[in-house]
Amino acid sequence: MTEKVARFETALTRLLGCRHPIISAGMGGPARAELVSAVSNAGGFGLLGMVREPPDVIEREIAAVRAATDRPFGVNLIPAGTEPRLLAAELDVCLSAHVPAMCFFWDVFPEVVARAKNAGAIVLYQVGSLQDAIAAEKAGADVVIAQGIEAGGHVRGRTGILTLLPEIARCLHVPVVASGGFATGGGLIAALALGASGIHCGTVFLPTHESFAHDYHKQRIVEAQAGDTVHTDVYAINWPPGAPVRVLANSVTREAGDHLFGNNPYLLPREVIAQEPDYPIYKFSTNSPLRTTTGDLEKMALFAGESSALVDKRTSAAEVIDRLLNEAIEASTRISPASG
Repeated sequence: MTEKVARFETALTRLLGCRHPIISAGMGGPARAELVSAVSNAGGFGLLGMVREPPDVIEREIAAVRAATDRPFGVNLIPAGTEPRLLAAELDVCLSAHVPAMCFFWDVFPEVVARAKNAGAIVLYQVGSLQDAIAAEKAGADVVIAQGIEAGGHVRGRTGILTLLPEIARCLHVPVVASGGFATGGGLIAALALGASGIHCGTVFLPTHESFAHDYHKQRIVEAQAGDTVHTDVYAINWPPGAPVRVLANSVTREAGDHLFGNNPYLLPREVIAQEPDYPIYKFSTNSPLRTTTGDLEKMALFAGESSALVDKRTSAAEVIDRLLNEAIEASTRISPASG
């Protein structure tokens, strides 16, 4: 373990106080306290996915993380996708709890960055373009996460990460993290070689034992092959217009045919297809199936990145991190084999 820590210490690990340059994405729904604490305990950096969650839920999840680990972690919120009063209340809870780090996504909101930093939190901002990366750094973000089009869930990126990452890394002065398509240790080495200080992974952690995703969603990812994901905005309810996602192909994406884009969330029909204990889930909603979901799960948003083709088993989060590190060491050895 000492070799792994020494080999992959970066500006990101030093800033965040984690051992390994691996961040688990703040996936709304699956990334709850159990997953976040497992990732942080294993030396990565876990992010709670608390998008549009009530303040009392966020308070409970933060407390649960702290009960399970003394390692640093963060909370992911999406200002552009959250009603302003709810966002303010969410921030109140996070900052009152002195969460070590806040991660934000989509449009850059300088006032939100300022509020988090004034409260002493490290700020990570996930973006999909050089323009937004520069805006995030200018707003005061301590870390910029560059998201390529390969990523699962909501996709801000419009270009591949192999182009976007070096474009951003050469222009910024803060640590840059690569997101989209990373599920192997070789990918970690590639990201570091292209100027990243670490990787931000969602798909590889979604099928883990600690993830709050439904078993159906986990199994679909494990079974996925290259080409099984779809980039579309057909899953639009709950988000502003023009917010594409990457999901596993299903009956809904097939039914959409040539209309994978241009779907207005305010005009889509409200047909109930599934149920959470406290609310119904509509067809075309951005809700993904969780442990507590019942109903027609096949029609729901089965978020997955292109890296799902590289995920072939369900393990613990700690095993994922250990595999990534071992593969990274093997990959670096292949590039620079020890002299005989």
